[in-house]
Amino acid sequence: MQSISLIYPEFKSNHRNIIVTMHQKPDPDAMGSSLGLAHFLRQFGHSVNVIAPTNWGDYINWMPGIDGVLDYEASKEKADQLIDVADWIFCLDFNIFHRTRYMAEKLANASAIKILIDHHQNPDTDSFDYGISLTIKSSTSEMIYDLIVDSGNDNCINTTIAECLYAGAMSDTGSFRFPSTTASVHLMVAALKSTGFNHTLIHENVYENQHETRLRFLGFVLSSRMEILYEYNTAIIAISKPDILKFNIRTGDTEGLVNFPLSIKGIKFSAMLIDRDEERKWSFRSKGSFDVNTFAKTYFQGGGHFNASGGRSADSVEENVKQFKNILKTFASQLQ
Repeated sequence: MQSISLIYPEFKSNHRNIIVTMHQKPDPDAMGSSLGLAHFLRQFGHSVNVIAPTNWGDYINWMPGIDGVLDYEASKEKADQLIDVADWIFCLDFNIFHRTRYMAEKLANASAIKILIDHHQNPDTDSFDYGISLTIKSSTSEMIYDLIVDSGNDNCINTTIAECLYAGAMSDTGSFRFPSTTASVHLMVAALKSTGFNHTLIHENVYENQHETRLRFLGFVLSSRMEILYEYNTAIIAISKPDILKFNIRTGDTEGLVNFPLSIKGIKFSAMLIDRDEERKWSFRSKGSFDVNTFAKTYFQGGGHFNASGGRSADSVEENVKQFKNILKTFASQLQ
């Protein structure tokens, strides 16, 4: 994988058909960074299409340009045609193709130049022609901001781009409270704010725009599905398929739920398991020096960041919980 800076001079030359894509079930950072990049590249006359591998939560439907995003699962034929004629494919907020679900094979076999922009650990660099992978960055949205500035095009940042990138950075930093919130993040926010967008409205759209059933679901999960293992300073939440059906849970409704147990005094590790149709999905979060990226990669076919990662398993919910508790014994000294 060559340095992404090598393509900067190409932004202003020759019309290109460009695809921007992201990981499945996109969150505000995945969608915000993708839309922010798309709005930027269109200013140079390129044809840019944003394709999400799956659907996404209603809470990000306010983002400017999201009405033009294709859902690959819902519009596969059209999306495949666009990928077939693409010159460039930007891959944002994921670093290995299987994170795009059913889109993975199509991307891997595409003839277009593939460009990676991501901040997760252990990138599959051999699959990309150009790119940048920086785990120290708060979000992929911050990396898109850096790309625009480093390429000498900061004058292109308008209110539309600023709203998308701010939402992504805000979400991935936990409203700017996570350790990844460096001085560069605040400098970026200051620059984005100078475009005049309303940051309060973005917070309301993301965090205060939920369905009643989601709030009732959160209460149910925290009271009936959260187990505290104080001997390991760990909390585990296991959500079954009947729970999902009972509360009519939709894409995005479980976003951020895994973080709640970390607010409990002494808890260093939080794990959430959700029963999906095709597999069981894990989310892991930690405080301090406990590496959940390695934990997820070693035991649950996953990975991500040092303090935030995910995993998956074909085993049942009950088998996963039992396995998780047995694995915890290995880390007793680290977590106590």
